[in-house]
Amino acid sequence: MGGAVSIALAPSRLDVRADFPGLPEGWSYLDTAATAQKPQAVIDAIADAYGPRYATVHRGVYARSADMTIAYEAARKRVADFLGGAADEIVFVRGGTEAINLVANSWGNGHVGAGDRILLSTLEHHSNIVPWQLLAERVGAEIDVLPLTEDGQIDLDAIAAMLTERHKLVALAHVSNVLGSTLDAKRAADLAHGVGAKLLLDGCQAVPRMAVDVAAIDCDFYAFSGHKLYGPTGIGALWARGDILAEMPPWEGGGSMIDKVSFAGTTYAPPPQRFEAGTPHIAGALGLHAAIDYVAALGLDVIHAHEAALVSETRDALSQLNSVRLFGPEDSAGIVSFALEGVHPHDIGTILDEEGVAIRAGHHCAQPLMAHLGVEATARASFGIYNTSDDVAALVRGIERVSRIFG
Repeated sequence: MGGAVSIALAPSRLDVRADFPGLPEGWSYLDTAATAQKPQAVIDAIADAYGPRYATVHRGVYARSADMTIAYEAARKRVADFLGGAADEIVFVRGGTEAINLVANSWGNGHVGAGDRILLSTLEHHSNIVPWQLLAERVGAEIDVLPLTEDGQIDLDAIAAMLTERHKLVALAHVSNVLGSTLDAKRAADLAHGVGAKLLLDGCQAVPRMAVDVAAIDCDFYAFSGHKLYGPTGIGALWARGDILAEMPPWEGGGSMIDKVSFAGTTYAPPPQRFEAGTPHIAGALGLHAAIDYVAALGLDVIHAHEAALVSETRDALSQLNSVRLFGPEDSAGIVSFALEGVHPHDIGTILDEEGVAIRAGHHCAQPLMAHLGVEATARASFGIYNTSDDVAALVRGIERVSRIFG
């Protein structure tokens, strides 16, 4: 690989590392695409929810339960405002995976049948592939797969040629968790609706770094996970159009999602309660509220610019190493995936860990994409609001050590 790489370090636009107690000095955390570290404000909100404020919601007549119900529903309203939707269009779920499965099992069972088609893309996360495969197997539908452009974008010119009136659903990643490719979501919606299909967007990698307005996009379903948005694990949201939610049957049965239960028959609550059986993740919802407030205060445009600068620095530095292969577009959203000739990504990850740099190595729950790229796995550095140019420099030093060991 030659000598040390020269990096022009741009000043970071954000300086928030001190807000994150999970980031000790000297540790470069570059695995935010898998899960984001939590700011103290979120940790405090969760502790407060489990401490002096704790009570169940929607059921108690005592004051603390009523107060917690107000806080829980305020979190729902905060998510709705964040996405540009209405509060009664927000279903709290465990995360993006459960949101997609909810759509596949509730809406899908009633609207996709034998001979119908579902359109996905090559770069989808397994959570936006497997639920549709299960649905297709149940009902006798078929799945089509969109190709990618040369730089790793979903080929929307191809979607126009592939879509037919047999397609009932198009399900695509708003931002790829491997390549950082950003979808032209509005165009995808227009194309899907042109043949009468619905559009579902996997927004897990989008909401932490870009403004999302579901009304402007004109999608039908939008799913995301809280833990990638600097919030708690075990909480996420599904947004769906109100008229679509209103006709969707329950997916799970239990308390809170009912109107009246008898052995002669049961009637169900209106959305979103219809889809929230059992005691919800109360503290998770309050933590998600705090996370959205934190991100919004920084400004999503500022976050995007900060991460874009770090991606640019990283790609520029790694491109100077002639044995490094970079994947995805130059303007990837917060993510840089790469491979080193003759070195398994797990070995890269292990050696970088010894250098105090945490990256992800593997197939990233995107095995069809790995096959398309002609590799079994990649190394992935993914950035967050707490990363700086120092983390880029640490990553490059670590890769240079990998090169010396295997060179």
